[in-house]
Amino acid sequence: MALPRIERTPDGRRLVVDRVVGADAGAAWTVLTDTERWPEWGPSVTAVRSRDRYIEPGSRGEVQVAGGPWVPFEVETCADYRWTWRVAKIPATGHAVTPLGDDRSRVAFEIPLLAGGYAVVCRRALDRIASLAERDELSKR
Repeated sequence: MALPRIERTPDGRRLVVDRVVGADAGAAWTVLTDTERWPEWGPSVTAVRSRDRYIEPGSRGEVQVAGGPWVPFEVETCADYRWTWRVAKIPATGHAVTPLGDDRSRVAFEIPLLAGGYAVVCRRALDRIASLAERDELSKR
């Protein structure tokens, strides 16, 4: 897992936290876009309410944050293995998957610079995503 670094993203300069997972991009993408699975990998997400199980541009709903309040979300972009959203109308993390071939992919979170402290939470999420995607990949074989 690489150290967090500042990169230029389609949403401007962001702090990027990433890791390589032992699953193809499709498996990693499915874990990232399945709203029912967000609580499995998101340390700060306890529950999700959305009409869309798999997000797309314009998907809306609410996430319960750390067992506390429900806050609204809206997915802004969702294409080419990258999605972004707003939580409580505030730009939040971007999520991206890069295919690496040979049943490997890179999963990354793009964190707004003002929320740099969230990198620790994203690292935990990446470990969980890797575990889930790798398990899903093995079950397909």
